[in-house]
Amino acid sequence: MISYIQGNITSKSPTHVIIESGGLGYHVNISLNTYSKIQEKTQCRLHTYLHLGGGLQGPASISLFGFYEETEREIFMQLLSVSGIGTATVRVILSSMSPEEMQRAIATENVTLLESIKGIGPKTARRMILELKDKIGKQMSAMPAGTGSHNKVKEDALGALVMLGFSRLQAEHSLKKLLAQNNKEWNVEELVKETLRMI
Repeated sequence: MISYIQGNITSKSPTHVIIESGGLGYHVNISLNTYSKIQEKTQCRLHTYLHLGGGLQGPASISLFGFYEETEREIFMQLLSVSGIGTATVRVILSSMSPEEMQRAIATENVTLLESIKGIGPKTARRMILELKDKIGKQMSAMPAGTGSHNKVKEDALGALVMLGFSRLQAEHSLKKLLAQNNKEWNVEELVKETLRMI
């Protein structure tokens, strides 16, 4: 397993980055949460998870996922262990809320909040709580207490929504509706999260 990758960021979007390390360019899938932490950086270290897919059901595929914080990688792997949840859904979850928010939702059995995420129905939400509540609870108890132009932001948000599986037309409609309702200065992370709640 590749534990982490460190190098220069040669390309960046809300859904993936290309990191040059040792003369190779690695395509690393990321969540919106990680994007928000690295969007101003030109170099970074990402904790990684190598996912092998396909096989009997289709062509084999290899995908590399990166996380700015090791905690997010651990949560990603825990969510992936829940029956019926794949990498695309996990990435939507971690783009809809922060790892801390997701942990709280599971620890407090907030089915309604989990159901509000695209791809998560009542049964899956309850399964997440059933399978992860004890693990999440132990992790939380161990934790210490504690922008570009408007058009660029909109385009980046649109690209992220399309990469997350929404049709361009649906994403554009929802973004337009949200921006018409609220004139605030959005960043990409806020815009995508709020749009995900609307779709």
